Amino acid sequence: MHEHKDMTITRELVANMLKDYLSHQVSLKELTHWAETAMMDAEFDENEIELLSDVVSKLGLADVRDFGLTWKDCEDYLIRLGYRAQVAVTPLA
Repeated sequence: MHEHKDMTITRELVANMLKDYLSHQVSLKELTHWAETAMMDAEFDENEIELLSDVVSKLGLADVRDFGLTWKDCEDYLIRLGYRAQVAVTPLA
């Protein structure tokens, strides 16, 4: 999991957290905890503060039933951050 203390939240960091979530490297609980902590403790890239705080605050609510986090949400957030999601399907064996 990415550290957040004394770290600046950037487009790349948020995109990497979404990538890790979509690739099952972090759970929804871990993602929302990271986002909640980032909103309270981390510094945001001052040139991108509005965008980054909007996306991170929504990720912090993703474990609340009324909000949730869909594939479409992740795709939209990534596009706003300047990234594109791609899906790879591989056999289990």
